[in-house]
Amino acid sequence: MNKPVGRTYGARTLSDTGDGSGTDAMHLLLIEDSQDLAANICEYLEARGHVMDAAGDGVTGLHLAVVNSYDAIILDVGLPGMDGFTVCQKLRQEAHKQTPVLMLTARDTLKDKLSGFGSGADDYLVKPFALQELEVRLQALLRRGGTGGTMLRVADLTLNTDTLQIKRGDRAITLAPTALKLLMLLMRASPRVLSRRDIEMALWGDLPPDSDALRTHIHALRAAIDKKFPVKLLHTVHGMGFQIAVPDAL
Repeated sequence: MNKPVGRTYGARTLSDTGDGSGTDAMHLLLIEDSQDLAANICEYLEARGHVMDAAGDGVTGLHLAVVNSYDAIILDVGLPGMDGFTVCQKLRQEAHKQTPVLMLTARDTLKDKLSGFGSGADDYLVKPFALQELEVRLQALLRRGGTGGTMLRVADLTLNTDTLQIKRGDRAITLAPTALKLLMLLMRASPRVLSRRDIEMALWGDLPPDSDALRTHIHALRAAIDKKFPVKLLHTVHGMGFQIAVPDAL
């Protein structure tokens, strides 16, 4: 089944499908050069009540992502014209769009994952994958980030990625730049645990300042977002790393 690039591929509501799952419909952009995979993804998600746009190359996909408003973007890494890392980086740094991005990759290596997160992706899925898992991850991104991806939210902690305003409940929080980057990284990943190495690579690349630098920033972040609140959100998972999550999700 071939579908034209850059077109909106019909939409159905959940009442049309009889799914009964109560899932909110999403408006999604798929940027994928494999026509067979793109057709399978679009057909599955449309049948689940979502509205799909699609592009088969990075340049067209970036254009659609910039001029339209989507709930989330499904972005392949290996694209003709412009690879997925570059598309995501331009979307974040040049277009200043914070739409949640789920990156598809055939390369399950730490370097590729870090490259994806470094370019601004919110999550990644390694091929081959189950279409059901793709939908669940997209729904999780929307719950985590809010409509349009401008608001990260975990419990009563919010971070507006456009204005960089941080609040816990109705109390404003101010952070130093590195602590802010750390908070954004952990909130985007929530409730997953990020290892010390992954965090250090995302913040400083291959040259972290010293062995205690991350510990210092974790301490400052915990003091800012948890110290004055009864429910603690920043957790050290011994032997694994750190996470931001509500206790029930641990």
